[in-house]
Amino acid sequence: MVQVRILTPLEARVLGVLVEKQHTVPDTYPLSLNALVAGCNQKTARSPVIEATEAEVLTAVDSLKTLSLVFEGSGSRVVRFEHNLGRRLGLPGQSVALLAVLMLRGPQTSAELRLNTERLHRFADISSVEGFLDELATREPVRVVKLPRAPGEREARWAHLLSGEVALPAPSPAGLAGMAAATSPAGTWGMDVSAGELAALKAEQARLAAEVQQLKAVVQRLCSELGIQAAST
Repeated sequence: MVQVRILTPLEARVLGVLVEKQHTVPDTYPLSLNALVAGCNQKTARSPVIEATEAEVLTAVDSLKTLSLVFEGSGSRVVRFEHNLGRRLGLPGQSVALLAVLMLRGPQTSAELRLNTERLHRFADISSVEGFLDELATREPVRVVKLPRAPGEREARWAHLLSGEVALPAPSPAGLAGMAAATSPAGTWGMDVSAGELAALKAEQARLAAEVQQLKAVVQRLCSELGIQAAST
C-alpha cells in the first residue's frame, strides 16, 4: 500500500502534464519550467482551463518533489522536471495514462478515456480500459471512482481521487424534471436513483422552492408600489 497525501488541483495538473508530454513531445522531455507552465495553462485538452503563474507552478513542483512524485533532471543548463508517478504509486503505464487524462480533463466515460489516452497508451477496446479502471477502483488506497450516472447521460463517468473526493454538481432544473419522471410510478423503469442522488434532488427542490417564494415577494412588492393587483398563484 502506497500512501500519498491528497494533492492540490495544481499539483495534479502538473503531474498530468508531465505524463502527457513524456509521450507527446519526448524530444523536449523532461520539461523546463516554461514548458510546464505552458502545459498547465493550455486552452485545449484541459478541464478546467487555468491561468497558473510560474511561481505557483514552481511551488507545486517543489511540493511534488518532497513526495517523490517529481524529480529534477540533470545534465542541462536549464532545470527540467520529470514525473515519478508510476514508480511512486506502483502502477503500470496503462493506469498512469488513465490517471493523467483524468487529472487533465476531469471526469470522463470509459469511451472518452480510451479516445483521450490514445497518444499515451493505445487500449485495444473499452473493456480493457474498464479493466484497469476497476483495478484502480478496488485497490487500496482507491485511486478512481465511478460517479453516479447523471440524468440524461447514457454512461457513467470516472474521476480520479488523487485530489480527494469528487464534488458532484447539483442537478439542473431540466435534469430534475427527468429525475422526477424517472422516479414516478409511471416512469420507474427508466432510472435507478441512489440515496445520494435522491438527497441532491430534495436539496435542489428546496432551493428552487425558496427562490420561487422570493420571486413572489418581489412581484407582490412591485405590484403594490405600482398600484396594481397581483395575479393570484
